[in-house]
Amino acid sequence: MAATGDAFRRARGRALSAFRHDDEYEWKGPFYFIQGADPQFGLIKAWATGDTNNGDDEWKEEIKLTEQAVQAVNKLNPKPKFFVLCGDLIHGMPGSQWRKDQERDLKNVLKNTDQDIPLVFVSGNHDIGNAPTRETIDNYCKSWGDDYFSFWVGGAFFLVLNSQLYFDSSKCPELKQAQDVWLNEQLAVAEKHKCKHIIVFQHIPLFLREPDEDHDYFNLEKSVRQEIMEKFHKAGLKLIVFRCFCDPRHGFKTDEAQHDGLH
Repeated sequence: MAATGDAFRRARGRALSAFRHDDEYEWKGPFYFIQGADPQFGLIKAWATGDTNNGDDEWKEEIKLTEQAVQAVNKLNPKPKFFVLCGDLIHGMPGSQWRKDQERDLKNVLKNTDQDIPLVFVSGNHDIGNAPTRETIDNYCKSWGDDYFSFWVGGAFFLVLNSQLYFDSSKCPELKQAQDVWLNEQLAVAEKHKCKHIIVFQHIPLFLREPDEDHDYFNLEKSVRQEIMEKFHKAGLKLIVFRCFCDPRHGFKTDEAQHDGLH
């Protein structure tokens, strides 16, 4: 059960305090959560002007859309266990001009989320950079909470990963190694507790359609992908939730990819 109070209970110490572990290990039957992604304040004008690097100086439409999403979530009955945002919270990359203003306005909208519906934040490339550094990750963590962490809800075990460390960790290889060690430990915990369901949240999908597809901007490199899939498959993990894939030429679409029971 969620603790009383604040929707901004950020993850600290690789854990989410909104849920008490001792109360949540046991499977208690079906429940649901809400997943969103890419509120990305500043993106709409940047795409409209064709200037994705510097054209993000306006985000009124994003504010309106996110307000509508929060209002819709708040009206749900029964309430979802939590509301997770799978990355690209804002458009401004680390160090860009409008980043702090975009973060401020997004927080002002999200603070209106029902306090009984905890928010779960996942980092994306616009949050920590395509090739993150220790500094960009530290800045993200100060603002939104840990970049990777775990929590239990109703007998299900949830893992939040920093997928940018799998995409390009060239500027902070030690941080990727630390996440790998932590992930192995968490999967061992799930096995110890005979977890019924393990669910992963990350920004970048392992693959879009086929596990052996070519690597591009929207998936992970093949060797990295295979290593992670084998690890997840061995642990009995069946569901990975990532941002919905958006092609600006064709609009939003959702693709379900499956490989050996891994969705």
